[in-house]
Amino acid sequence: MSFFMSNAYAADAPAAAPGGGYEMLIMLALFGLVFYFLIYRPQSKRVNEHKSLMSSLGKGDEVLTQGGLVGKVSKIADDKDFVVIALNDQTQVTVQKSAISAVLPKGTMKSL
Repeated sequence: MSFFMSNAYAADAPAAAPGGGYEMLIMLALFGLVFYFLIYRPQSKRVNEHKSLMSSLGKGDEVLTQGGLVGKVSKIADDKDFVVIALNDQTQVTVQKSAISAVLPKGTMKSL
């Protein structure tokens, strides 16, 4: 059989790359920076903005919930993190403060 195929011999192991493991540390640091600036930092900004929105919420504010309901805040329970929203004159809904996604400008409900 060796007439048609040549023998395969294992190659020598390549020499160790000079510079040690600094390249790996640099790549790890770059990955950490990308993770911080693209994922962690924007998310923490959104959380802080939502916390400030919840703390500035007051009676009479027109709000939009995550479920798409638009209403006016009629009662705020500070100790339980719940808000009562009046959708119209007869209908009131109780939602968690965290379910409020935005505070709308005054008069938005009348324009709808």
